[in-house]
Amino acid sequence: MSQSKPTPHPCGSCAHYAGSIWQPVTARATDALTRGFTRRNLQRGQVLFLQGDENRAVYCVSSGLIALRAHHEDGRSTLLRLAYPGDIIGYRSFLEGRRHRTEARALLPSRICTVGQRDAQRVIGSTPAVMARLTSRCIAEIDRNHARIIASATASGQDRLADILTRLMRAHGTDTGAEFTMRLPVSRRDLADLLGVQPETISRLIKRLQEGGQMLASGRQITMARRMLDVQAATDHAAA
Repeated sequence: MSQSKPTPHPCGSCAHYAGSIWQPVTARATDALTRGFTRRNLQRGQVLFLQGDENRAVYCVSSGLIALRAHHEDGRSTLLRLAYPGDIIGYRSFLEGRRHRTEARALLPSRICTVGQRDAQRVIGSTPAVMARLTSRCIAEIDRNHARIIASATASGQDRLADILTRLMRAHGTDTGAEFTMRLPVSRRDLADLLGVQPETISRLIKRLQEGGQMLASGRQITMARRMLDVQAATDHAAA
């Protein structure tokens, strides 16, 4: 009697598979992972979950860009962070069994991979290595927040803005040869939130970056020399 083929891993063909929290899933848990696994395309501006929604899943950004935003009682909102391809979101409310404390909205057309709450719990229960990777993501986010606090006290606003813009450019820019170009997917107010400065400060910082030859900006259209991205990549590698 022939044996049935093992269920293929639903993340197996993903570019982010090696670093996926679900990569260590054992063969016996793959069925549960596949049962709870779905993919969804979001249009620009479409909401993945709202602040205050019940947690129903763990989400992975397969492509695109997601804004995680906190809304305040006075009607204002704050952009807390950007989720890039390969990032996991919604996992803190999943681990704590509570409602989402932020809104997740697509800034660009995005693809989201989702594992439903019940099946995610089953997979984690049978594969401790998945919980280890999820814990590692939590620690990495704490480290990022720590680094932002330090940078706000020690790095110039110009350097911090350059870091954000180069990361966005690496993820979403178009390579035209000696240059990369993109339409900035976030507003200047959002950039101000990420840097912890007033919105009018962003215009001054962008002007300084242009005067220093690091980029060109026309409205939301940003152009950067390839050398700037190469220098930033080397800096990131040295800090890793």
